[in-house]
Amino acid sequence: MTPEYIREQNFRVFAWWSVVLVLKIFGTVALVGFWRHYKKIFLSPEDAKFIKGSKVVYDDPDVERCRRAHLNDLENILPWVISTAFWLTTSPDPSTVAFLIKTFAISRFVHTFVYAVVVVRQPARFLAFMVGLIITIYQCLATVYYYS
Repeated sequence: MTPEYIREQNFRVFAWWSVVLVLKIFGTVALVGFWRHYKKIFLSPEDAKFIKGSKVVYDDPDVERCRRAHLNDLENILPWVISTAFWLTTSPDPSTVAFLIKTFAISRFVHTFVYAVVVVRQPARFLAFMVGLIITIYQCLATVYYYS
């Protein structure tokens, strides 16, 4: 395999899964919106006026759980996308790239599922979070080491 083919193969895996994870972030936004409309609770009076019978509520547990899952996605997926793009410039092995990228993506889906969709007791959410975090840290350290 030529270096160009390997780089292209790595980038294809990265691009596909990155876009899937960005769509997942939008999915958590939709989940927050679903709970707000279903329960007729909003953060601002002007939004509450939009649907009859709505009220302003700041601390509904279902909405807050989904909102926190969305925030967690923003705090973890976006840094992973950036750090993985840099990591790919170090020409990592394609099987390692595919394994780590897919594992990260699966861990983020599991995290959201056990946190906001079907609430599962700890340590399920913690373990899913840690898998993704460890992968991101590994990729960052590998990049720093490569360029130092």
